[in-house]
Amino acid sequence: MSTLLLRLAAPLQAWGTESKFERRATEREPSKSGVIGLLAAALGRRRNEPVDDLAGLKFGVRVDKAGQIVMDFHTALGPKQTYVTKRLYLEDAVFLVGLEGNTEFLKSLESAVNSPFFPLFLGRRSCPPTGRICLGVREVPLKEALLSEPFEASKRNDEPVNITLYMDTDEVGVYRQRDLPVSFSQAHRKYTYRYIKTHTQQHNGYKTEHDAFEGVGP
Repeated sequence: MSTLLLRLAAPLQAWGTESKFERRATEREPSKSGVIGLLAAALGRRRNEPVDDLAGLKFGVRVDKAGQIVMDFHTALGPKQTYVTKRLYLEDAVFLVGLEGNTEFLKSLESAVNSPFFPLFLGRRSCPPTGRICLGVREVPLKEALLSEPFEASKRNDEPVNITLYMDTDEVGVYRQRDLPVSFSQAHRKYTYRYIKTHTQQHNGYKTEHDAFEGVGP
């Protein structure tokens, strides 16, 4: 099995798995439904088209920079009254996302993300990505790909850092989240649950031979 790697970074991201009336929340890390929506947009799929093939990919997230939650207030004018909505965002976060599956299918997704049919956003239209999203296909399983990829967030030195992985699992009884899409149709949106297992491990950092002071001299 191979793994497609995506770098998700932006000033603001929003990965909602539930929204109640005027409050639009976000999870602390990318949701599977949000990333599948991004891939479907890259492929040019409409909301009423199936996403079973995308939902079947094994999904994992590495948190390189957790960011912080910020709240934005929107004033909306209704037919009879004006009301305020509260929208939460993740500010200044960086994630490495992996999707494990068939190599040829992942390569088609890689091409689509690099030349998307629809514009790509990180959860909401107000959250365009920063820099290149697709890092390519690695011919290794999901966990190995997430652990071996160089650190994506900036840091002050090359000391090892602790990173956390959130990965799909078949183990019943671990944390579950309702963000596995069955249909994105506006007439009948439907999501189901998936089980998630967390894993924390030390990461070696950048893995680079570059010396910023090489040309300066002694």
